Amino acid sequence: MTSQFCITSLLTPNGNVSNKVSYQWKLMNISPYKSSNRCTHISSSSTLYAITNITNSEGLVRKYQPQFDANIIIKEHKESTRRALTASSNPTTTLTLIDNIQRLGIGYHFEEEINEILINLARGLPDEDLYTTALHFRLQRHNGIHSNPVFHKFMDAKGELKKSLCDDIEGLLSLYEASYLGANGEDILSHAKEFTTKHIRGSSSFLPSLKLEKEIVQSLEVPRHMRMERLEARRYIEEYGNEEDHNPMVLEFAKLDYNHVQSLFQKELVEITRWWKHLGVASKVSFVRDRHVECFLWIVGLLPEPKYTKSRIVLAKAIAIMLVIDDIYDTYGSYDDLALFTKAIQRWDLNEMEKLPEYMQICFMALYDTNNEICDQILIERGLNAQPILTKTWIDLTEAYMLETEWVKKGTKPKYEEYIDNGVRTSGTHMALVHLFVLVSEGVTNENIRRFLDPYPKFFSLAGTILRLWDDLGTSKEEEERGDVLSSIKLVMKERNIACEEEGRKHILGLIHGLWKDLNAELVTPDVMLLPIIRVALNTSRASQVVYQHDEDSYLSSVKNHVQSLFFKPVDF
Repeated sequence: MTSQFCITSLLTPNGNVSNKVSYQWKLMNISPYKSSNRCTHISSSSTLYAITNITNSEGLVRKYQPQFDANIIIKEHKESTRRALTASSNPTTTLTLIDNIQRLGIGYHFEEEINEILINLARGLPDEDLYTTALHFRLQRHNGIHSNPVFHKFMDAKGELKKSLCDDIEGLLSLYEASYLGANGEDILSHAKEFTTKHIRGSSSFLPSLKLEKEIVQSLEVPRHMRMERLEARRYIEEYGNEEDHNPMVLEFAKLDYNHVQSLFQKELVEITRWWKHLGVASKVSFVRDRHVECFLWIVGLLPEPKYTKSRIVLAKAIAIMLVIDDIYDTYGSYDDLALFTKAIQRWDLNEMEKLPEYMQICFMALYDTNNEICDQILIERGLNAQPILTKTWIDLTEAYMLETEWVKKGTKPKYEEYIDNGVRTSGTHMALVHLFVLVSEGVTNENIRRFLDPYPKFFSLAGTILRLWDDLGTSKEEEERGDVLSSIKLVMKERNIACEEEGRKHILGLIHGLWKDLNAELVTPDVMLLPIIRVALNTSRASQVVYQHDEDSYLSSVKNHVQSLFFKPVDF
């Protein structure tokens, strides 16, 4: 059975949907996201809608006609938005527009303009405006611009935030959001987080608007700094249009761009599916699951910008192979066969395959060929010999899997730190970030690559630890029922003498927030060359929470819902 998605669906002049399909893509055997024919209202090319301006009593209205190049409209809106960014002389207005643009998912069009504005505005902010000061600090740090906390002017003689700020709920919310970009040692931001959390949580009875109340609820649940970029764009597009002061042109731009990028993701999924089918592992090995759509959610979380098409496809291939290997170690391989499999990968020698069972031979060959394919592509496109460093990531990964297997076989209970150190490796974080380092970092050469990756940068492990902890929080009960007894929750409960699992989970959440502070330190004085991969590490941490913390009635919905909204359900006009 296959999932079929109609990629082109056009509005007819009378407003009805035409079922004319110019291309039909089949995403083969993608479980569990199967559905019947479904039109996404997205063109596989750039052809979407013609737009005619009509003026009525309420002002300018847009009427959509079929068969028009959406790139023309996107280009027009892009230039109009650029003019709006540079035209305003009011710092608060400009910063709010930047914040809205980035939340709507179109900030990547204006990176240079935004950075220039944020740097120049540092000298022209209002002195006593908490909202604007906090917003400027958050945007600077979010965009990798060196910035120190500038909130001393809002503190009293005792070094506490002034009590008069309690009436400025919008300012407090802005400071609350800014505090989540604080690093360890930035005590003023830690104090600001405690102060603002207390006051905005207790402010619901006297808020001036439902909009502000909703923003507070969402921020207390997941602060903006921790939100996955494309999911936030989808959510905020739907919300922004209900705001009284929204900019209709910016909203229309965001909708067109979102659907355009969604069609790009669909093309990438088709390419990945075609590669996976050609690889043939799923047809030859019975236990292999087709999970590349679900995993593509991860990949878009790590690399949301459209320009990274090739990198997303490469990483999708690597993760697809990793998941097969993970299943071999986790469920299907005998201890003796796993020892042979690990040795074959350590030696990276096809001659070792003869000692392996047939299914392991197939999987080893798939890994070997895919790694060579990726290394050849990197050599051609970037001039880098990535073979030694990428091969090392697979050796490290399988050695970590084998260590975990030995723990289980021998009944060994590792210490928490030992478990986390190995768990970061089994999570695949090092493997993924090394691949992306050589794919997206600028200035990497064959001469300096080992200087950056041997040993791995600290932020690789920080992101991997956050991933491992969220994984345990999200799957520990299921894995315990399955017989898997190793979990950071149980280990930390034992070492800290915590009797209640709920308290153990709270302790893990506290550790995650501390790790975020360590990760934020990379943004305080960012290395320009490392900034792209630092952002990937931050995105890894954001995606971890989205994938492993589910609540249908909140911002954190299910993975299945996220897949639908990101890849198959377009934004309506």
